[in-house]
Amino acid sequence: MDIRLYVGVDADERFIRRLKRDTRERGRSVESVIDQYMKVVRPMHLQFVNPTKKYAHLIIPEGGHNQVAIDLIAAKIAAIIQARHG
Repeated sequence: MDIRLYVGVDADERFIRRLKRDTRERGRSVESVIDQYMKVVRPMHLQFVNPTKKYAHLIIPEGGHNQVAIDLIAAKIAAIIQARHG
């Protein structure tokens, strides 16, 4: 059985995470991160990533902060593994 998940994260949170990561870990300037985000990252997300939501069996709001969804998914995966391996 396949389970298709879409992990939704607010656009502002995605941008802030990218900004922090790229300036701290990659030494990029704030301006270069903003420029890349507006010219490449955001349009590509809207064109390629966002439309995949319609193929998901489950859309998980709040990304990795949604403990209820994480617990449900973990339980389902454990059940699938148990069923396959007895």
